[in-house]
Amino acid sequence: MTYCVAIRMREGMVFVADSRTNAGVDHIATFRKMHLFPGTDGNRAMVLMSAGNLATTQSVVSLLRQLDSEGNGLNACDSFYAAAELVGRTARSVVERDAGPRQEHVDFGSSFILGGQIRGDAMRLFHIYPEGNFIEASEDTPYLQIGEIKYGKPIIDRVISIDTPLDQGVKCALISMDSTIRSNLSVGMPLDLLIYHKNSFSLQSHYDIHDSHEGYQQLREAWSRGLADTFQTLPDMPWRTD
Repeated sequence: MTYCVAIRMREGMVFVADSRTNAGVDHIATFRKMHLFPGTDGNRAMVLMSAGNLATTQSVVSLLRQLDSEGNGLNACDSFYAAAELVGRTARSVVERDAGPRQEHVDFGSSFILGGQIRGDAMRLFHIYPEGNFIEASEDTPYLQIGEIKYGKPIIDRVISIDTPLDQGVKCALISMDSTIRSNLSVGMPLDLLIYHKNSFSLQSHYDIHDSHEGYQQLREAWSRGLADTFQTLPDMPWRTD
């Protein structure tokens, strides 16, 4: 399993993905879930994150890169809506190709988050479902998650709005990931972090975060201490005993 989260704010966007695919006593595997499509003309920047069947997601990404090399992939889409349609159509075709009657008990489904910006349009963020259809993040709900979403959702719901400063959004996304890692063995390091600044059309702010990353360790330790300290200050409840 995996966990990916993306947040769209007025100043920019943040994307975070873990890299664990299998977890057990003697079997832990890592594969990147964040894929960058920087564009060839300096007029677009796209980030694609994936969760679900690894064979499906790898096939989808490979096909999208092949389409780009042929001139009719994501870099040829004139809108983010068209790009989301292309990802959904590609995912659906891979599942139809690979799923057969002898493999009816295998889940070939995969989900994707596609976000970024094309010049002339606002920043946009889409959740693409295994069936190929999709929804878009809004000002009321400016974030999307795929994979093991339940552990990292509460902090985002309490903190994030469309007006949250970008640097605060980065910290919130990383804390959301840390909460998930602490509660679920199937999500783990290293992490991919991408910070996109509005109208920059650049994916250069991409960071590879390992267990030894000093900034990430300081953030997670401060969050743990803060939670413990806050808990100690909670008022006692006057429980009735009769």
